[in-house]
Amino acid sequence: MRCSSCLLLAVLSLLSGGCSEQTTGTGQLATGSSHQLRLATTTSTRDSGLLDELIPKFQAKYNCQVTVIAVGTGAALKLGQRGEVDVLIVHAPAAEQAFMRAGHGVTHQPFMENYFVILGPAHDPANIKDKPPTEAFQRIANRYGFASRGDDSGTHKKELSLWKALGSKPPTMNYLETGQGMANTLLIAEEKQAYVLTDRATYLRFNERLTLVPLTSPHPALKNRYSVITVTPTKNDMINQRQATQLAEFLVMSEAQKTISEYKIQNQILFSPLTPRTK
Repeated sequence: MRCSSCLLLAVLSLLSGGCSEQTTGTGQLATGSSHQLRLATTTSTRDSGLLDELIPKFQAKYNCQVTVIAVGTGAALKLGQRGEVDVLIVHAPAAEQAFMRAGHGVTHQPFMENYFVILGPAHDPANIKDKPPTEAFQRIANRYGFASRGDDSGTHKKELSLWKALGSKPPTMNYLETGQGMANTLLIAEEKQAYVLTDRATYLRFNERLTLVPLTSPHPALKNRYSVITVTPTKNDMINQRQATQLAEFLVMSEAQKTISEYKIQNQILFSPLTPRTK
């Protein structure tokens, strides 16, 4: 069942001296140039606020204009496959490997991680608190409300992998596919008092608007790894390989990794860097 609710979020514009960033969630791209970089990114890096910290620092370092297209990982990979963007930030390892095997990307570099978390009502009717994720899903299935992004995003792919680990498809009862991004899906789950799988960063950004609480502890099955991929430049003559490579390199340099390691909301670290460099 598709949810018809439409909850609007305010998107912050990023400003930096010397070059500007344009943000869109619609997939509409500005025309390319040698100083324009088109970044398709998972919504969690935008909704968490991390890009507000990273992109201005990148723009200050390089002569560029960054256009950010914040969509689910599946949609970001399709934009890369069609050559409509130059570089990707995504978080679905199996889909990323398939993308690279098909020759759509040149470089693939994990650069940070955190954990997914299952949220639910504080009274936890399914009694999933601190249970392994597959057991938690089994307790929820067909008995309690569950809100799914249903949008082929990295979070949706992780959710589907957990249902698959149970040897079953997503339940048909009390299962709501929102077809929306993580932030809106959290608000819909709140409205319905449903369980929901979310990345930890987006939860921390919006938790003051929620009564839902985290019910799972960090678990290997809930690890959430983010990677940067540069798109194969032979797709068309609009691919800005030079600055795509610069962004990929920047994200593993000490300046960016320090920003990632220190970025906090409510005094909590959101991400752990994976590849500290001294450049």
